[in-house]
Amino acid sequence: MSADPTAYLLERAWVDGAVADDVLVTIEGGRFTSVTAAAGNSRFPDETSPRKREFHRVPGETHRLPGLTLPGLANCHSHAFHRALRGRTQRERGTFWTWREQMYDVAGRLDPDSYHRLARATYAEMAAAGITTVGEFHYLHHQPDGTPYDDPNAMGLALVEAAREAGVRIALLDTCYLSSGFGEPPQGAQVRYSDGDAGRWAERVALLRPDDATVVGAAVHSVRAVPADQLAAVVEASAGRPLHVHLSEQTAENDACRAAHGVTPTRLLADHGVLGPLTTAVHATHLTDEDVALIGGAGARACFCPTTERDLGDGVGPSRRLHDAGSPLTLGSDSHAVIDLFEEMRAVEMDERLATRTRGHWTAAELLAAATTTGHAGLGFPDAGAIAVGQRADLVTLDTASARTAGTGADAHTAVFAATAADVVHVVADGRVTFRDDDRERVGRDLADAIESTWA
Repeated sequence: MSADPTAYLLERAWVDGAVADDVLVTIEGGRFTSVTAAAGNSRFPDETSPRKREFHRVPGETHRLPGLTLPGLANCHSHAFHRALRGRTQRERGTFWTWREQMYDVAGRLDPDSYHRLARATYAEMAAAGITTVGEFHYLHHQPDGTPYDDPNAMGLALVEAAREAGVRIALLDTCYLSSGFGEPPQGAQVRYSDGDAGRWAERVALLRPDDATVVGAAVHSVRAVPADQLAAVVEASAGRPLHVHLSEQTAENDACRAAHGVTPTRLLADHGVLGPLTTAVHATHLTDEDVALIGGAGARACFCPTTERDLGDGVGPSRRLHDAGSPLTLGSDSHAVIDLFEEMRAVEMDERLATRTRGHWTAAELLAAATTTGHAGLGFPDAGAIAVGQRADLVTLDTASARTAGTGADAHTAVFAATAADVVHVVADGRVTFRDDDRERVGRDLADAIESTWA
């Protein structure tokens, strides 16, 4: 990564909910110190102000970024080790459950060193896709037989270091996982996920330390994996920090929860104090009307991962109804069947169209907000996701003349309904360059090496 440049001149940029031409941003200490548009730019109405009449004179070099520049993207749900499954789980058709067995196979192979290599390559792919912050839903804690490593957080720290080396901030969502199902002990690869009970999980997580690029959050894997009588301990230990939970991804989960507790998973979480404004419900696919009202009423976020949800045949969740009930939308790439938040944005609208047979559920601006400001806030980085003074200096520049984006207007609709991760040509995170277009070959080579060694 290069040192802070003095300034960037952005040909077009998404600023304050609209596209502006010729935007000059200056950066110091990894944050935007000024954001100024050229004279006559209709985006800024105060054109008579001397400050808007011409660019400030900035000492040092100004770097011009042609194309459309966005704030950094937030990937709010990741399982880094799942990247080794891409292209493999489709063979001989398969089901969600055969996919899960292959996932457990990978989970049993990794140690801190190999996990670091795989995660670093995966996070570098994210950086190349314009992602500047990842929420890592981390439950691969211990040795394959369940014995803790000498450092009980060795696997989590491998992820933190991998993110640092790839130039991506991380919210390490350390996950409590205690049961294979309602009343059933962990089995097979799951034994390395479990700390035994929520108290020991909390003691281990308390050893982790945040820093400027690392948030230490928490997660409940699911209502099947954390017994109801353990939920309150997780909530208490995660107070004041992001708390994520897989919710109603499969109808089988709902059926099993009703059989065990007589209520839906959402109601169970609500009754035990899990839902709140720092909570993110991941997937939230198969919900009742009451579930939607409970999530929205609590102000909890909903994280949709459409490329994984369609890959696994999960179904289409009620994204718009959740939003309208008070649950802000965020996005994730989950199993990394695809790492492309532009596709995730687009898929939210397209899936709603398929489910309802009508168009126009989400605007491009709303979907961009989900991938930027709202997503970063849900990961504990409220000072990221906007090109604005005082915010973290993240810039993601798209080629607006590719075969996909040419002629599409170079605006928000280009980003959401035309572009893909392959159109990202330049990325800055916290004021430092983390990806240039000529890095793409190296990213692919590192992924191939890491994944092949995982399966060897």
